[in-house]
Amino acid sequence: MKYHLITLGCQMNLSDGERLTTVLDEMGYEWTEDETEANMLGILACSVRQKAIDKVYSRIHKWNKRKKNESLVTFLSGCILPSDKEKFLHLFDIVFQMSELPKLPEIIEQYGILTGAFVRSNSFKVNNQLGSFWHIDPNYGSTFEAFVPIQNGCDKFCTFCAVPYTRGREISRPSAEILEEVKKLVNNGYKSITLLGQNVNSYGQDRPNEELTFNQLLRAIGEFGDASNKRFWLYYTSPHPDDMSADIFKTMASYKCIANQVHLPLQSGDDHVLIRMNRKHDIQTYRNIVKDIRTYLPKATLFTDIIVGFSRETEAQFENTMQAMAEFKFNMAYIAQYSVRPGSVSSRWEDDVPHTVKKDRFHRLTEKLKKQSLRYNTKLIGTEADVLIYGTDKKGNYFQGLTEGKLNVRIKKSNEDLSGQIVTVKIETATAFSLEGSLVPVAELAV
Repeated sequence: MKYHLITLGCQMNLSDGERLTTVLDEMGYEWTEDETEANMLGILACSVRQKAIDKVYSRIHKWNKRKKNESLVTFLSGCILPSDKEKFLHLFDIVFQMSELPKLPEIIEQYGILTGAFVRSNSFKVNNQLGSFWHIDPNYGSTFEAFVPIQNGCDKFCTFCAVPYTRGREISRPSAEILEEVKKLVNNGYKSITLLGQNVNSYGQDRPNEELTFNQLLRAIGEFGDASNKRFWLYYTSPHPDDMSADIFKTMASYKCIANQVHLPLQSGDDHVLIRMNRKHDIQTYRNIVKDIRTYLPKATLFTDIIVGFSRETEAQFENTMQAMAEFKFNMAYIAQYSVRPGSVSSRWEDDVPHTVKKDRFHRLTEKLKKQSLRYNTKLIGTEADVLIYGTDKKGNYFQGLTEGKLNVRIKKSNEDLSGQIVTVKIETATAFSLEGSLVPVAELAV
């Protein structure tokens, strides 16, 4: 029996999917890229954005039409609001929480013996089993890049976000398990490892005196990594400004395996908008954090997330975000036009910024980002950078990779397959969001 899985949403869902495929593989199911060949069809959904939920409806209606002529089993899991889950119970054969993944073989077996209604109604009565879930070895989607979850859920309750309602309150994974997984990855030659959490730098706060703090966790990995003499880059995402301290940047500067890259969501450059977002930090707090980054990690790249057109955002408030973009000189910003997340607090407020205004603000902020990113990238021309090769472009003429700071690089292709290797590249040209260069021969590096 073959299965096909569609994963929507963030890196956390992608990481969950790697454990889900392990369970299905061990049950004897065979993965297929072609969903028309699959007898078992599943989706890891995301209620954080309505577009992702719309994709779920579109796909399940298509699959249920196939059921008229084929024998299929459909299942759904992921990051789902209770209101969405209730609706999907009547459309999918099996609906389960990711914390129930260790019981999935039993759930599927029950589905084969009993009715779908039994599985759907009883699967939610299982106790939280995140501990057992984390014990499942993931079927990593790459041989050189891995994502390691260190917590689940969120306690921040930003008004635009539904994560606390889809994943629940913060639960930290035991640090011993995290260290064991990271060590295994490093020893197996992985070059890029990212610690994952909805609010990653609050790790351990739900279990004080029982688990390491986030800073202690970074130190433990840094000490192992540097002592291993194996080359890899450690990242983490996403932190929250409210839990960020200079000690974290001091730790990052102390270990060569911890990458010089920080992704610190800003969301807005206006204090009043931040209050309505319930972000728990103001611009001065963010400014102080960036100052610490520049002090302790002067070579680090800085990425962020920004929402434009949030409920009641005025032109003057948006201009403050434009000023913040210029002040903090982000290398990359993931800019989103505000859209209502059903289940979030702000979904009860009027979405009163017209779409045309949101679109205009998005383009203006993107243009400012492009200009400052181009200035930064242009200064790199003529320098050498270490790059992790991810593969080739569609035509096969160039290698594609990322620097330690996660800047995109195109490299003139050689005959050798360098995927998964860290190479040295001389930067020759630059655009707003990418660099291009040529490989530095190993012989030259030795001189």
